[in-house]
Amino acid sequence: MLLTVFGGVLNDVQVSDTNSPNSADLMRWKVKLYSNDDLRQRFIDRTVPQAEAIGIKLPDEKLNYNTQKRSYDWGEINWDEFNAVISGNGPCNQQRMKQRKDAHQNGQWVREAAQAYASKKSKLQAA
Repeated sequence: MLLTVFGGVLNDVQVSDTNSPNSADLMRWKVKLYSNDDLRQRFIDRTVPQAEAIGIKLPDEKLNYNTQKRSYDWGEINWDEFNAVISGNGPCNQQRMKQRKDAHQNGQWVREAAQAYASKKSKLQAA
């Protein structure tokens, strides 16, 4: 399934408009110019050729180019999996959080050096 491959990239595209309580109002008020479903279709139409160009085989048996529509068709999205991922229970969430914490700890010396420099510069300007 396409969602599994992108592991959360579709998060930016949001859920189906049928499950989105505010889409109709946002579209009517022109706050939102494209439906979630339209954005998802545009994302897939732009991303699939890029993946294919670099040799990535996407694991969706129903993913194919529809010459009549001039866009891609794809299989059903597993909304339970989608909601688990955006709720922080995805397959890579623990790894991502560990990397985030490690990066923060490993960058402590940079923050300390920047603070020392700012303090030194402030004292020089005050003198």
